Amino acid sequence: MTRHVDVLVIGAGPAGLAAASRLAAGGARVEVLDREQRAGGVPRHCAHGGFGTPLHPLTGPACARLLADAATRAGAVVRTGVTALDWAGPRTLTTVGPEGPENVAAGAVVLATGARERPRAARLVPGTRPAGVYTTGELQQAVHLYGQPIGSRAVIVGAEDVSYAAAGTVRAAGAEVVALVTHLPRAQTTPARALDARLRHRIPLLTDTTITELLGHGRPTGVRVRHRDGRAATLPCDTVVFTGDFVPDHELARRGGIALDPGTRGPAVDGALRTSHPGVFAVGSVLHAVQSAATAAREGTHAATAVRDWLTGAAWPGGVPLLADPPLRWIAPNRVTPADRLPYVLRTTALLPRPVLHVTQDGRPLHRERPRLRTAVPNRTLTLTARWAHRIDPEGGPVRVTAG
Repeated sequence: MTRHVDVLVIGAGPAGLAAASRLAAGGARVEVLDREQRAGGVPRHCAHGGFGTPLHPLTGPACARLLADAATRAGAVVRTGVTALDWAGPRTLTTVGPEGPENVAAGAVVLATGARERPRAARLVPGTRPAGVYTTGELQQAVHLYGQPIGSRAVIVGAEDVSYAAAGTVRAAGAEVVALVTHLPRAQTTPARALDARLRHRIPLLTDTTITELLGHGRPTGVRVRHRDGRAATLPCDTVVFTGDFVPDHELARRGGIALDPGTRGPAVDGALRTSHPGVFAVGSVLHAVQSAATAAREGTHAATAVRDWLTGAAWPGGVPLLADPPLRWIAPNRVTPADRLPYVLRTTALLPRPVLHVTQDGRPLHRERPRLRTAVPNRTLTLTARWAHRIDPEGGPVRVTAG
């Protein structure tokens, strides 16, 4: 059986719910699918604050409920426990849920499948396979959703915002944080936030340090680390949390033959968040793992305008490739049209004191901008405005962004 809707949204996180709310409020028949049992995405198990706005701060679960309620009030149908398995046509997906398999065809499809952290095995850290080894998401779900106990002493691999969130979860579970360990020369978060976390929790930070092995059988007894100068040490612990190192959940996009960007490894999109397949859009962390819930929701709302235009017969421009030159790691969106208005987000692989971003096409300067961050560091986002997009040549070569 095939059902038909105007818009099918895959993923009920902040990006997908925000897109669904805007589209349903405009009169479209919108259906949102999510394989989890409850809508809201990652914020459901982020019990810390930092969501909402400065005037209306929220915890993650409160933000998730607010977004899910807004989508249903606007008229979107949110179906949980339903997995999109594959494509049965250009904009038709095969799904399976509590009521069995079915095909859902749509005038437009919005991919909001999010991102995930790479687990220990994918990071090639040797050792046995003991219990007590988590990613941040697994840890937060165990503690905040299921109330499961963890160990008493945890080592956290990483030193970015999500790492400090993991430290807060470890403390909420009644355990001690032995150390945060990063191979980089400094924490990849705002200095004020890192200092505040270390003062409140007295968390040691080991920089220029790499986890080389997990020790123990049945449960970790420690981790072996190596400092950049060659010194080795063992940190006794019974819990290890691997944080950061996100990759997009792009399997559905890949199975549909949608072009992926080699930098982000998510779908390549233009400033309206259109993919290479007409009628298929992508929003949120599947484009750039990983950004804040606010950024994801803003992209979902932004994409809704282009979705409505497509449903009413608008053309599907191809756009010009937008490339980030080293030491910049990636940029998203990564195609550009003269009508783009959405700010671009970038990441770097190296420390860049007081960077200046230069935008060129075929050697022709288009724009120069100094980001707000005084120092660009890996795993923290830089932004670039799109006010130069109207100056590109749609028939010209790739547009390049360099950092000077």
